[in-house]
Formats: sequence, structure tokens, C-alpha cells
Amino acid sequence: MATLYSTHCRSFPSSSSTSFPPSNRFPAATVSLKSHPHLFHHLSVHTQQHDGAATVSPVENNHSGKRPRPEVLPVISLKESEVEVDFEKDESEVTVSITVVGASGDLAKKKIFPALFALYYEGFLPKHFTICGYARSKMTDVELRNMVSKTLTCRIDQRENCNEKMEQFLKRCFYHSGQYDSQENFAALDKKLKEHEGGRASNRLFYLSIPPNIFVHAVKCASLSASSGNGGWTRVIVEKPFGRDSESSAALTRSLKQYLTEDQIFRIDHYLGKELVENLSVLRFSNLIFEPLWSRQYIRNVQLIFSEDFGTEGRGGYFDNYGIIRDIMQNHLLQILALFAMETPVSLDAEDIRNEKVKVLRSMRPIKLEDVVLGQYKNHTRGGVAYPAYVDDKTVPKGSLTPTFAAAALFIDNARWDGVPFLMKAGKALHNKRAEIRVQFRHVPGNLYNRNFGADLDRATNELVIRVQPDEAIYLKINNKVPGLGMKLDRSHLNLHYAARYSKEIPDAYERLLLDAIEGERRLFIRSDELDAAWSLFTPVLNEIEDKKITPEYYPYGSRGPVCAHYLAARYNVRWGDLGLDVEQ
Repeated sequence: MATLYSTHCRSFPSSSSTSFPPSNRFPAATVSLKSHPHLFHHLSVHTQQHDGAATVSPVENNHSGKRPRPEVLPVISLKESEVEVDFEKDESEVTVSITVVGASGDLAKKKIFPALFALYYEGFLPKHFTICGYARSKMTDVELRNMVSKTLTCRIDQRENCNEKMEQFLKRCFYHSGQYDSQENFAALDKKLKEHEGGRASNRLFYLSIPPNIFVHAVKCASLSASSGNGGWTRVIVEKPFGRDSESSAALTRSLKQYLTEDQIFRIDHYLGKELVENLSVLRFSNLIFEPLWSRQYIRNVQLIFSEDFGTEGRGGYFDNYGIIRDIMQNHLLQILALFAMETPVSLDAEDIRNEKVKVLRSMRPIKLEDVVLGQYKNHTRGGVAYPAYVDDKTVPKGSLTPTFAAAALFIDNARWDGVPFLMKAGKALHNKRAEIRVQFRHVPGNLYNRNFGADLDRATNELVIRVQPDEAIYLKINNKVPGLGMKLDRSHLNLHYAARYSKEIPDAYERLLLDAIEGERRLFIRSDELDAAWSLFTPVLNEIEDKKITPEYYPYGSRGPVCAHYLAARYNVRWGDLGLDVEQ
């Protein structure tokens, strides 16, 4: 990893990421466009393992809690070869330029461009914005638009003609071809962006949707050659993997900070942008019935579960370098755990929330190898269909010991959570696709109705389930009398199914996070000390697993996972809640 982060350059005087006043960020302007492939204002850098980028302008807060809808700028048709930009401009106006670095990749096509279109359709992008795709592939503006158009959908309630909105959006999308490590190519990008910014103050957002081994090269070139230089901000969004262990993560952070300040770096974990994860603090801190119960006095265990019903299927080359612990547990599940377990923050300010998350992570007990179960899926035939083993993937080295499943017991050594097991489980090629938080409460002391449940008191356990995906829902399992003359008890569900309760479709996580990055809202992004604490927790056990070459337990493709995961839970007197007979599907 040393060579990976070895680029050296002069420091770049980046502009502050908070240069906007709290209001009037995007004053009105009259713009006449006639045919130009690149209209850009303001670039922020977004780094990710896959391709994709997006930016959205900051929007003022209001008392209703809803983001105001800026007026959408009508765009006249643009031609491929030339563009005239005629701004009746106020020099104080601000524009945002969003550059998707790695624009030809899957992430950009499937997630970033669709998220940007959804923000545009909903009116959350600023009046003046431009989206530029940047990649090594040779492509014209028209070819980029054709590529992007195949992934855009009118999934939002159609208040206006969606096809017309698509056409307007695509006219704001342009392309520039270049190398990721070429300052000359990024300087040419900068020139093109300035043409579209039309002399206005500009903010720039870069989304680096590229492999992690070229993150630093792209950040260096963007910072030195294409940063906003006229009083606006430049921001970089970096997505996992943030290194491979404590050492490589720290090296990556040091390298990025040669060219960017901490407040310019937005480390994105898209799970933090999911609606139910964001609702976690609302559920806890704005409902009196939950906060008094949120401790070891009433909670017996907490389960954080992630499962996929498919394997690597041709993409095992990347996965084999990281494994399921680095890919899912060290970031997605650990971030959810920190949000779940943190103390009440002083305010909803990003720094206050992240301070409390760091306290949780630093309070966690070192993970012991005996508290970890590893698994790897093997081939299996079901219903006449043959499913391959992980090592059958041609991109995976033969004999690989990389785990595709892991379960672990974690503990927080503080007054609130002392002795409560937090059980994590994540795996590929399992029997279903699911991400959820399960909170199992303690049994009622001296329960008068114990005899009605028989010897299995777990059937009487109250359980709060927060299902992140699929079919977002919150439900509470309570004990209830079955109607009739006898005394028969049943465990019933009090349900909040989002699809049934709310007619509005839930935004994709990337929409939320891109909008937050544009607005400078950092609550759902990861600070460097958070990252350090997370890696400090997992690095020792990861090193031990690799040094001892631990062989994973093999489980059939499409099964419930390794048997040893059940033994791990049983050691702490816990049953996995997602495997019970009364699981809500």
C-alpha cells in the first residue's frame, strides 16, 4: 500500500467548504444557452470504488423541515459541437459543477446519474448547474447522454412531464476524456468548466467513482488543476474501501490531506443515507417510549443483520482482496451500531453527532477470534438449478480462504451497554436478501403468563425490528391474547410498513448523500477519527485471521449460513431473530 499513496506535490490552497452565507446561495439569473457541451460551476471531489458522481446545491433550511424547491432552469436545445453561453449575469451568483470521475463505470450509470436526475426532477439542484462525466474512455457528449438515458426512470410521482425533464437534464450533462493521473487533462477539464460557469462564482464537486488505488492521483490532479478558484468550495466524496486496515487507512487519509482539508473530504457510506438508518435517531430521541428502554436494563441483545441472496458472480476479483468483514461489517454495520448505541448528542449538528459515535467506537471491547465465525459458500443444486461455489468464480484465486460470511459478537464497555451482546452477521449467497436491526428485550420478571408460553420463554420475547431493506418497515413484537374463551397467547406485530403508510416513494440513499454533500451537511459522512476508531477495532482480528490462515466453514449456496453462527449466538443465550418461525417476510 506504500506505493499506492506515494504521490508528492506542493500543497494546494483549497477554498473553504463553507464559503456560502446561510441564505440566498443561488440568486436568480437569466441564462440563454445555445449549444455547448459543458456548463459547469463548482466542483467537489467524490471518491468511490465504482463509477459515479453527483452534486447538488445547498438549500436553505426552513421551519417546515422540507427543503425548498429552487426554480428549475429551462434549457434550450444543445448541439454536439458548439455552445454559446450568454449570461445576463450577476457576478455574485453561484453555480455548481458536478464532475463524475469514472463516468463510464457501473456505479455512475446505475446510481449516480439516476440520483442526480431525481434531485433535478424534485427541484433540489440549483438553478445553475452542470454535470460533467470524466473518464479515460473516448466518448462524445451525445454518447454520454445516450448511455445515461438508459438508466434514468420516471419513478417519482409525475407532477410534470418526466420525459421533458429528462431531456432538460441530459442537456446539462457533458463529457471530457482524460487520464486520472494527468494534471494536464484536469487543466483542460478546468478550462471547459470555466466556459460553462460563465464568470460566476462556482462550487465544484468531484465524485471519484474509480478504483481505490487511483484515488489519490485523481484528488491530486483535481485539486491542483481543476479546483474552484474564485471563492467557491471544492469538495471530495470518498467511498469505501477507506484502506484495508488501520495502517493503509491512515496512509490514505494522510495522502488526501496533502491536497484537501478534512472539511473538504466527504467519506461516504451509502448505508447511512438509507431512510430507516436516518430514522433511527428520530425513533429513539423523539419518542419517549423508547429512550428509557434503550439500555442494558431492558435490552437483552442487539442484532445487526445483512444478507444477500446472490454471490460474487464474476466480480470476485475485487471482493477477494477485502472479504465480507471489510466489505460490510467494518463500515455499514459498525456505523449503524454506533448510531444505535450513542448517547444523546448536544444537538443535531454534524460534529456533535459524530463526537458521540466516536465515543461508542472507542468504548468497544477488542474483538476476540473465538467470537468470530467465518464462512464461504459452496456449490449447491436446488430445484434443478446448479449454483456455483465462491471459488468457481473465474475472478477468484483457486483455494481462496476469503470469507463470504461472517458473524461476530461485539461489546460496548460503558455504563449504558455493559454486558449486552451486539451480534453482527453478514453474508453472500444466503436464503434471502435482508438488512435489519433487531432489538430483543429482556423477559418480564415473574411473568404471570409464563405457563402459557411453556418452557420456551424466547417465544415471549418482545422484539423491535427496523428493516432497512427490502420493503422498509418498523415493527414491534408484543404478546397478545388470542380472541376466544380460552387463555391462548400469541406474539403479534405492530407494523409500520412504509410502502403502505406513505404514498411517496423513498429516495435512494445516493440522492440523500449527494444532496447533503452539496449543502455541506456532514452528519451522514464519516470523520477521520471515526474511521481510525473503526479500523482499530477490526484490524487486530483481521490480522489474526490472515496470519493463521483460518479456513472458513463451507455452507451451501442459498442456505441460512454456517451452523457455527448459531453456536456463537447460543454462547450468549441468543437466537438469531431472522431465522425464527414467526419472522415477518
